[in-house]
Amino acid sequence: MNISYLLIGGNEGDRLAQLATARDLITAAGGRIVLSSSLYETAAWGKTDQADFLNQALEVATKQTAPAWLLTLLDIEEKMGRRRGEKYGPRIIDIDILFFNNSIIRQPQLTIPHPEIQNRRFALAPLEEIAPLLIHPVLERTIRELLAECTDPLTVKRIR
Repeated sequence: MNISYLLIGGNEGDRLAQLATARDLITAAGGRIVLSSSLYETAAWGKTDQADFLNQALEVATKQTAPAWLLTLLDIEEKMGRRRGEKYGPRIIDIDILFFNNSIIRQPQLTIPHPEIQNRRFALAPLEEIAPLLIHPVLERTIRELLAECTDPLTVKRIR
């Protein structure tokens, strides 16, 4: 069994319902949710003239390989109505693989660990709740350490 850490989020429509649907579809696709963080709200990162995002970190066990898991998650996004348009634009759902086991993967369509996690408080805060001592295999720092060192100024609010 492989362990993946995901960040799910969105800022369009009924955000709570979208995250619930994403969790259900992840489970239906063969992912067993082991841990889930609280929900966190933050202003949009990168393109600020849009609604706030709701995010949640998940620890998910899967039998799939990382490349197959990525395709599965992209299919879930598409089924939920995700259309890729402008970079950092609004979206109904976004599912990112933050970590996959202790793997370091550099492929054209897949980079693990997520290349920007150390710079994004909205990803680190929920992940720190469920995996504070997880070690970033490239930076060799725990999630707790990365969060403490993160210079991202966006406020991340735990809402439940």
